[in-house]
Amino acid sequence: MMRRLWHGWTTPENADAYERLLREEIFPGILARKIAGLRDLEAWRRPGDEGEVEFVTVMAFDDERAVAEFTGGDPAQSVVPAAARKVLKRFDEHSLHYERVIEAR
Repeated sequence: MMRRLWHGWTTPENADAYERLLREEIFPGILARKIAGLRDLEAWRRPGDEGEVEFVTVMAFDDERAVAEFTGGDPAQSVVPAAARKVLKRFDEHSLHYERVIEAR
């Protein structure tokens, strides 16, 4: 199991619009692709530094092959649709990936 983390920052004025875009367009579009090995998709939000609002997306994949299917090739490459680029102030060009080594329930 792998987790893919990506960060994007926007202004307080654009934060609700970006959240809406994630909820109504971006996440449904990702799920509609029915990517084999995509297990979970989440977004987290918090007030950031310097008057920004930070978003973190967390995706769970079975393996790197599934991540590569999501990105269209390079597993580290960020996937940021044009509509998101219009409201984001800045974002990670590459995502970080973590392999689960311990699971406790």
